[in-house]
Amino acid sequence: MAGREDDRGRRRGGSSAGAGRTGRRPSSARRTRPADGRPAKPTTPERDRPPDRRGRTVRAAAAFGLSTTRRAAVLAIVVCALALTVAVPLRTYLSQRDEVQIQEERAQQLREQVDALERRKAELADPAQVEAEARRRLRYVMPGETPYMVELPGDDQREGDGEEEQKRVLEESWYVTLWNAVSGR
Repeated sequence: MAGREDDRGRRRGGSSAGAGRTGRRPSSARRTRPADGRPAKPTTPERDRPPDRRGRTVRAAAAFGLSTTRRAAVLAIVVCALALTVAVPLRTYLSQRDEVQIQEERAQQLREQVDALERRKAELADPAQVEAEARRRLRYVMPGETPYMVELPGDDQREGDGEEEQKRVLEESWYVTLWNAVSGR
């Protein structure tokens, strides 16, 4: 019998750990009457300290019936789903951004090429420039002029090598050329 009274005393008495579970107020939350006879407002630990956010989370989880492990698993699944949802569009965005950069560089090169061609077109609009190009590239001369060809000592060797190679290739049959290509000659 004495054991029961001790248990009741502990439950009622001052242990704040037991007070939260049994639904009774802790000893600090008991009402006391002031000297003027009015009932006093209860002073509870909840009023004295800021709201506990963790307690709300625990109560919300308890309302949904989720344990801490299950909440962590659900959170991990949500994070993975968000990551997978964002991954494909992000990859597409990055690849398109690189492609746009490449195309902008190519467009800049083409603009430079167009500018160079426009300058060349403006140069060729002058008849004197056209005449100079015809003399230099096509070796044209005006009627009554005497053309002179100046050959330097190294010019014969450079031109001769290419012509000899072409003659040798033309004289060989196709199967000899094929065999030389395969054998590495």
